[in-house]
Amino acid sequence: MGLLDTGAEEPKSKALRYVVSGVALVLLLGASLWYFRRYATEKRTVDQFMQAIVAGNTQKAYQIWHPHASFAYQDFVGYWGPNGYFSPIKSYRMESAEVPPKGGTGVVIVVEVSAYDPFPKPEETIKFAQTREVQLWVERSDQSMSFPPP
Repeated sequence: MGLLDTGAEEPKSKALRYVVSGVALVLLLGASLWYFRRYATEKRTVDQFMQAIVAGNTQKAYQIWHPHASFAYQDFVGYWGPNGYFSPIKSYRMESAEVPPKGGTGVVIVVEVSAYDPFPKPEETIKFAQTREVQLWVERSDQSMSFPPP
């Protein structure tokens, strides 16, 4: 028998190996689930907001926005209304969600808006070139929305 040769494997060590592997797998799945769902609430808020905008329901969208007292409904319509800065909006696509590098109490969600329905594919060059990128700030505490700070 050589120095590196071993005898039969003990059942105790085999069971320990399965337990450690199982715990590692559960931790890996838990971390993956957390990573992909970490901004789910904020994304849901933006999704409800954008659905209201696409449907033309600016009153509902304004309620979802939870505006500051200084941001009147007319200001809101100036951005999101039928003749607003971002209009017309017929479809949208959420691109990303992240906490800004300098930190903060909210999440910046990047949304691409389009005047075409359905949202144009990259192969549709002319339509795709007309999409606009909008950054939205969603406060984590109360899900209020605004434009991100500079």
